Amino acid sequence: MNSKIGVDQLIKKFYTEGSDLYKILYSHSLSVANKSLEIGSLHPEMGLDKAFIYEASLLHDIGIFLTEAPDIFCFGISPYICHGYLGHALLSKENYPRHALVCERHTGSGISKERILRQKLPLPLRNMMPISNEELLICFADKFYSKSRLEEELSIDQIRKGISRYGDESLNNFNSMLKAFLG
Repeated sequence: MNSKIGVDQLIKKFYTEGSDLYKILYSHSLSVANKSLEIGSLHPEMGLDKAFIYEASLLHDIGIFLTEAPDIFCFGISPYICHGYLGHALLSKENYPRHALVCERHTGSGISKERILRQKLPLPLRNMMPISNEELLICFADKFYSKSRLEEELSIDQIRKGISRYGDESLNNFNSMLKAFLG
Protein backbone atom coordinates (compact mmCIF):
# COMPACT_ATOMS: atom_id res chain seq x y z
CA MET A 1 0.00 0.00 0.00
CA ASN A 2 1.32 3.46 -0.92
CA SER A 3 0.20 5.48 2.06
CA LYS A 4 1.60 8.88 2.98
CA ILE A 5 1.71 10.74 6.23
CA GLY A 6 0.88 14.46 6.16
CA VAL A 7 3.48 17.14 5.56
CA ASP A 8 3.54 18.37 9.18
CA GLN A 9 3.90 14.82 10.49
CA LEU A 10 6.64 14.17 7.95
CA ILE A 11 8.63 17.19 9.13
CA LYS A 12 8.19 16.06 12.75
CA LYS A 13 9.45 12.60 11.81
CA PHE A 14 12.88 14.12 11.15
CA TYR A 15 12.84 17.29 13.30
CA THR A 16 12.01 17.75 16.98
CA GLU A 17 9.14 20.21 17.20
CA GLY A 18 10.23 23.32 19.08
CA SER A 19 13.96 22.75 18.56
CA ASP A 20 16.07 25.57 17.16
CA LEU A 21 16.53 23.70 13.88
CA TYR A 22 12.80 22.97 13.58
CA LYS A 23 12.00 26.66 14.10
CA ILE A 24 14.53 27.72 11.45
CA LEU A 25 13.35 25.11 8.95
CA TYR A 26 9.66 25.80 9.47
CA SER A 27 9.96 29.59 9.46
CA HIS A 28 12.11 29.60 6.32
CA SER A 29 9.93 27.05 4.53
CA LEU A 30 6.72 28.90 5.39
CA SER A 31 8.22 32.13 4.02
CA VAL A 32 9.15 30.30 0.81
CA ALA A 33 5.64 28.81 0.58
CA ASN A 34 3.98 32.20 0.99
CA LYS A 35 6.33 33.86 -1.52
CA SER A 36 5.77 31.03 -4.01
CA LEU A 37 2.00 31.38 -3.75
CA GLU A 38 2.22 35.19 -3.97
CA ILE A 39 4.32 35.08 -7.14
CA GLY A 40 2.33 32.16 -8.52
CA SER A 41 -0.90 34.15 -8.17
CA LEU A 42 0.50 36.54 -10.80
CA HIS A 43 0.48 33.70 -13.35
CA PRO A 44 -2.93 32.05 -13.73
CA GLU A 45 -1.89 31.16 -17.29
CA MET A 46 0.61 28.64 -15.88
CA GLY A 47 -2.08 26.51 -14.24
CA LEU A 48 0.10 26.00 -11.18
CA ASP A 49 -0.78 23.33 -8.61
CA LYS A 50 -1.13 25.54 -5.52
CA ALA A 51 -1.58 22.70 -3.02
CA PHE A 52 1.56 21.01 -4.32
CA ILE A 53 3.49 24.30 -4.23
CA TYR A 54 2.55 24.82 -0.58
CA GLU A 55 3.49 21.27 0.45
CA ALA A 56 6.69 21.13 -1.59
CA SER A 57 7.79 24.52 -0.25
CA LEU A 58 7.39 23.24 3.30
CA LEU A 59 9.45 20.15 2.45
CA HIS A 60 12.10 21.57 0.10
CA ASP A 61 14.83 21.77 2.78
CA ILE A 62 13.93 18.63 4.74
CA GLY A 63 17.43 17.22 4.18
CA ILE A 64 19.34 20.00 5.96
CA PHE A 65 19.62 18.09 9.26
CA LEU A 66 21.93 15.60 7.51
CA THR A 67 24.43 18.36 6.66
CA GLU A 68 27.13 20.17 8.56
CA ALA A 69 25.94 23.75 9.09
CA PRO A 70 26.31 24.44 12.82
CA ASP A 71 25.32 28.12 12.47
CA ILE A 72 21.76 26.90 11.76
CA PHE A 73 21.91 23.91 14.16
CA CYS A 74 22.64 21.28 11.50
CA PHE A 75 25.12 18.76 12.88
CA GLY A 76 25.19 16.10 10.17
CA ILE A 77 28.24 14.98 8.24
CA SER A 78 27.52 15.97 4.63
CA PRO A 79 28.41 19.31 3.04
CA TYR A 80 25.44 21.70 2.98
CA ILE A 81 25.23 21.58 -0.83
CA CYS A 82 24.10 17.95 -0.42
CA HIS A 83 20.87 18.82 1.40
CA GLY A 84 18.83 18.77 -1.80
CA TYR A 85 19.66 15.28 -2.95
CA LEU A 86 19.57 14.00 0.64
CA GLY A 87 16.06 15.45 0.98
CA HIS A 88 15.18 13.77 -2.32
CA ALA A 89 16.20 10.41 -0.85
CA LEU A 90 14.14 10.98 2.32
CA LEU A 91 11.00 12.04 0.46
CA SER A 92 11.30 9.27 -2.12
CA LYS A 93 11.24 6.72 0.71
CA GLU A 94 8.14 8.45 2.12
CA ASN A 95 6.26 8.21 -1.20
CA TYR A 96 6.54 11.91 -2.10
CA PRO A 97 8.21 11.62 -5.53
CA ARG A 98 7.21 15.05 -6.93
CA HIS A 99 8.16 16.78 -3.70
CA ALA A 100 11.48 14.89 -3.75
CA LEU A 101 12.31 16.42 -7.12
CA VAL A 102 11.79 19.91 -5.68
CA CYS A 103 14.30 19.08 -2.93
CA GLU A 104 16.89 17.95 -5.42
CA ARG A 105 16.34 20.72 -7.96
CA HIS A 106 16.01 23.86 -5.80
CA THR A 107 19.61 24.17 -4.60
CA GLY A 108 21.23 27.39 -5.78
CA SER A 109 19.38 28.19 -8.96
CA GLY A 110 19.66 24.57 -10.03
CA ILE A 111 22.84 22.59 -10.60
CA SER A 112 23.63 21.09 -13.98
CA LYS A 113 25.39 17.76 -14.45
CA GLU A 114 28.13 19.65 -16.29
CA ARG A 115 28.66 21.98 -13.33
CA ILE A 116 28.87 19.00 -10.95
CA LEU A 117 31.61 17.55 -13.15
CA ARG A 118 33.41 20.83 -13.79
CA GLN A 119 33.48 21.94 -10.15
CA LYS A 120 33.87 18.42 -8.73
CA LEU A 121 30.87 18.98 -6.46
CA PRO A 122 30.13 16.24 -3.90
CA LEU A 123 26.83 15.38 -5.59
CA PRO A 124 25.47 12.47 -7.61
CA LEU A 125 26.31 12.96 -11.27
CA ARG A 126 22.90 13.93 -12.64
CA ASN A 127 21.05 17.03 -13.73
CA MET A 128 19.59 18.88 -10.73
CA MET A 129 17.95 21.74 -12.59
CA PRO A 130 14.32 22.71 -11.89
CA ILE A 131 12.08 21.66 -14.77
CA SER A 132 8.39 22.06 -13.99
CA ASN A 133 6.88 25.51 -13.41
CA GLU A 134 6.27 24.55 -9.77
CA GLU A 135 9.92 23.51 -9.32
CA LEU A 136 11.12 26.72 -10.94
CA LEU A 137 8.79 28.84 -8.80
CA ILE A 138 9.87 27.26 -5.50
CA CYS A 139 13.54 27.48 -6.48
CA PHE A 140 13.05 31.16 -7.32
CA ALA A 141 11.05 32.03 -4.18
CA ASP A 142 13.62 30.27 -1.99
CA LYS A 143 16.25 32.81 -3.00
CA PHE A 144 14.36 35.61 -1.22
CA TYR A 145 15.00 34.10 2.23
CA SER A 146 18.06 33.08 4.19
CA LYS A 147 17.99 30.66 7.09
CA SER A 148 20.36 32.92 9.02
CA ARG A 149 18.13 36.04 8.76
CA LEU A 150 14.63 34.59 8.90
CA GLU A 151 12.67 37.82 9.10
CA GLU A 152 14.41 39.57 6.20
CA GLU A 153 13.26 39.32 2.60
CA LEU A 154 16.22 39.81 0.30
CA SER A 155 16.09 42.27 -2.58
CA ILE A 156 16.75 41.22 -6.17
CA ASP A 157 20.15 42.97 -5.99
CA GLN A 158 21.06 41.10 -2.78
CA ILE A 159 20.04 37.80 -4.37
CA ARG A 160 22.05 38.50 -7.52
CA LYS A 161 25.10 39.43 -5.47
CA GLY A 162 24.85 36.22 -3.46
CA ILE A 163 24.25 33.98 -6.45
CA SER A 164 27.03 35.57 -8.51
CA ARG A 165 29.55 33.98 -6.11
CA TYR A 166 28.69 30.65 -7.74
CA GLY A 167 29.40 31.81 -11.28
CA ASP A 168 27.66 33.04 -14.41
CA GLU A 169 25.63 29.85 -14.89
CA SER A 170 23.91 30.30 -11.51
CA LEU A 171 23.30 34.00 -12.10
CA ASN A 172 21.92 33.37 -15.60
CA ASN A 173 19.58 30.69 -14.24
CA PHE A 174 18.28 33.10 -11.60
CA ASN A 175 17.85 35.90 -14.15
CA SER A 176 15.83 33.57 -16.39
CA MET A 177 13.51 32.73 -13.47
CA LEU A 178 13.24 36.42 -12.59
CA LYS A 179 12.17 37.25 -16.14
CA ALA A 180 9.67 34.38 -16.24
CA PHE A 181 8.01 35.19 -12.92
CA LEU A 182 8.42 38.94 -12.38
CA GLY A 183 9.11 40.26 -15.88
